[in-house]
Amino acid sequence: MSRPLGTSTWLDLNSTDLAAAKEFYTGLFGWRFDDAGEGFGHYNMVYNGDALVGGAMDVSGMTCPAGDPLPSSWSVYLAVDDVDARVATALEHGATVVVEPCDAGDSGRFAVVLDPTGAAIGLWSAGTIDGYEFTGKPGSPVWFEDMSLEFDRSSEFFTKVFGANLVPMSEPMEGDSFPYATNGTPDSATWGLCDAAGFMPAEAAGWRIYFGVEASDAAIARVQELGGTVLDGPTDSPFGRIATIADPTGATFQISAMSEAVPEA
Repeated sequence: MSRPLGTSTWLDLNSTDLAAAKEFYTGLFGWRFDDAGEGFGHYNMVYNGDALVGGAMDVSGMTCPAGDPLPSSWSVYLAVDDVDARVATALEHGATVVVEPCDAGDSGRFAVVLDPTGAAIGLWSAGTIDGYEFTGKPGSPVWFEDMSLEFDRSSEFFTKVFGANLVPMSEPMEGDSFPYATNGTPDSATWGLCDAAGFMPAEAAGWRIYFGVEASDAAIARVQELGGTVLDGPTDSPFGRIATIADPTGATFQISAMSEAVPEA
């Protein structure tokens, strides 16, 4: 593996209407979708300019292990050295396998599990593709975090399975007292873990992805023009002006205008 164990390294969109999703994200971020062909189930590689963002696939008609239809959603993958061994470790620490380890051609090997709190997380062992490109530019992923309703349980799981180095933030976020830790020190952190118990409903918990935008108001206006929905915000923070968005098929994500960050008082 070329990226450190436990680093956020891949993301993909499972969409119940991929054509509609392509139109939305192309209009919002200027993304390009390249169809990998029938041999890969028409999985699409997503680019922001020349930079690789992640992947997208049509899940219409597919069901989850319980038999319910798969909803539109974004998924996060963390880098691992050995998918099969890490899945075995995850099972030992209370996980449930959703997607068994399998190869994505020569690009890499992956699996998806539910952690002990029920949050889905992917595992990616790189082949020819390390993961998305870390550019920090508008239209690119700029942050990942797990909003956990069982902070201690999540902390133990990601430490044991992914070798997470969880560093508590020295200051509460937005004046609140809920714990927040980053995987790595502030200058090298790759994702965050938030204790969301008490303020976030169960259906909104789990991993989420932040995409950079130039300006929040303009991005929100564009979201609405393209048929998306603003679920929350925009909210000022030291990390950018943030809003929660649902695309026209229901997949949710966050946008962050980092140029509009407001220092803490």
